Amino acid sequence: MKERSVRIRVAAYCRVSTDKLDQANSLESQQRYFYDYINRNPLWDLCEIYVDEGITGTNTLKRESFNRMVEDGRNGKFDMIITKEVSRFARNLLDSIAYTRELREHGIRLLFLNDNIDTIQPDHEFRLAMMASLAQEESRKTSERVKWGQRRRMEQGVVFGRDMLGYDVRGGKLYINEAGAEIVRLIYHKYLDEGKGCHVIANELRAAGIPTSRFMKEWSYTAILRILKNEKYCGDLIQQKTYTPSYLSHKKKANLGELNYVTIRNHHEAIIPRERFEAVRRELQRRHDLRRSKNGFANRYALSGKIICAECGSTFIHTVKKSSNDRKYESWSCVAKNKKGRIKNPKNDKTPGCDNVNLSEDDIRSVLQQIIHSVMSNREDIVDSVLDTVDEALRICPGQNDAIVFENEIKKLEAKKEKLLDLCLSGDIETPEYKSACERLNAEYAALSNKLNEEKAKRDMLTDKTQIMSSIKEYIDMLVRGAEWNDIFYRSIIDKICVHKDRTIDIRLKGIPETWQVRILKGKAEIERVK
Repeated sequence: MKERSVRIRVAAYCRVSTDKLDQANSLESQQRYFYDYINRNPLWDLCEIYVDEGITGTNTLKRESFNRMVEDGRNGKFDMIITKEVSRFARNLLDSIAYTRELREHGIRLLFLNDNIDTIQPDHEFRLAMMASLAQEESRKTSERVKWGQRRRMEQGVVFGRDMLGYDVRGGKLYINEAGAEIVRLIYHKYLDEGKGCHVIANELRAAGIPTSRFMKEWSYTAILRILKNEKYCGDLIQQKTYTPSYLSHKKKANLGELNYVTIRNHHEAIIPRERFEAVRRELQRRHDLRRSKNGFANRYALSGKIICAECGSTFIHTVKKSSNDRKYESWSCVAKNKKGRIKNPKNDKTPGCDNVNLSEDDIRSVLQQIIHSVMSNREDIVDSVLDTVDEALRICPGQNDAIVFENEIKKLEAKKEKLLDLCLSGDIETPEYKSACERLNAEYAALSNKLNEEKAKRDMLTDKTQIMSSIKEYIDMLVRGAEWNDIFYRSIIDKICVHKDRTIDIRLKGIPETWQVRILKGKAEIERVK
């Protein structure tokens, strides 16, 4: 052990396990106590007081001040550490003994005031082990009590967790955040009604500049999928999806059946109707099964999963290549050909695994548009039928009166808020009551404002009815003539496209018994309708 100077350089360590007000006061008291305690000794010089706030004592991974103190001890910055008790130093028995031994090897003396343990005493390690064992056992019991209490509160419907897209968590309850709820509805609409995949939806949200929730970095496939699968959006609450198996490591694990879930049906106000949520769940499963059975993508593009290889039965997948001048070339190719590449053969080592042809995206689109043009011979009747439906919807759309009702309701809320403020200023109600009432009124105000904006938008739409009908007529006419490409339309109408290696394509449409046989040669297509 190294020689020490007459004066002793002393460090102190204090920690509290939560950041609650009473614990913060305790931490401040500990620091004052150590400052006075060290300065009262004429042979001691205060080096530093190391503080960890709101940090568990069962492991040292996240205790920044503790780890810095140990490192400073290794570097000889002080000669002694004092702390209140062993449980403040560490609740983990192994950590207590390991760090004490290491610090002693560097000539550092430890003094635990409340436990009357000094590492210069010969029996210090035995006494330290006893106290650390008690502290560790207390941590285990505390952990069990906390888990039991949390489980009971979950069963009572108390929400554990943070805000999410569409919901705010306040006081253990879920409240709809209308701005986020609109984004959730948009995602479900794009997936279920427009038939788009998670990748496409994420790309569109990013391109539109739509903000994510506070705890989400960016729109991604995984983020969209989680929103589509989250049962909270249909009003249900499932908790205990994760658990902490060890009170020492505090690492969470996914609950894969180790514990029972806490499930409460119709727990809170839904953003997505249950029937719609279940429809999305079924569609997710359908696309999942399609990917597994056909080794392709289910719905990223309009023709995903619909183009089949006549040679090996695999699905065609969409690929994009860029030329030297940055021009994109989109095509479809057999997934078996892409995955297997070329396989060795005794006679010819360049025989492809699947030697079917690639098809240009432009060629396929052109052929399909020509077929649709030929099928929709009664397109005027189709356009008139759609326009009649739209006209009926616009006529029954809520109008001016609904907007006036919402405006009046908003004025009443504003009057209530002014009255509340007067009551608070006069002392008739306490500040907490005022804040609670204001929160309720603000939530009602936000909901009414959104409804008012919707009614105003509908009113504006009715004003421009002639222009709207004209635009719809023009678009539908182009669509049924095959002059306009629309992913949703073509995905819903095409049943299957079968590709042969001689560049012959068999095309079937839903609800039509005939098959179209097409042969594409050098950008030219020969189309024949067969039985």
